[in-house]
Amino acid sequence: MKVSDLVNQLQLEVFCGQAGLDNEITGGYVSDLLSDVMGNASEGDVWITLQTHQNVMAIASLKELAAVILVKGFEPDEDSVKYSNEEGIPVLGTSMTTFEISGKLYDILK
Repeated sequence: MKVSDLVNQLQLEVFCGQAGLDNEITGGYVSDLLSDVMGNASEGDVWITLQTHQNVMAIASLKELAAVILVKGFEPDEDSVKYSNEEGIPVLGTSMTTFEISGKLYDILK
């Protein structure tokens, strides 16, 4: 599944990183602890978090994640937008809670 397919199915907002909408999704990871994501997320995962700062994008790039989904109406900060566009890793948004979006992503990917 491509990130663009997920955006359409879950009606996610695309904040930035549009060049990566064709990234292939292979799984998902949920955490707000950056070191946890760095140690355990896998290439191609979609990362669900409420963190909005540029370190999120540094981890997403390092781990070669497919996309980042921000929950509860959070939006990326200016530095994150810049980094997302440079790396081609989409930052997406939803008003759903972490629990809700995680369940929906799981149902789609299983």
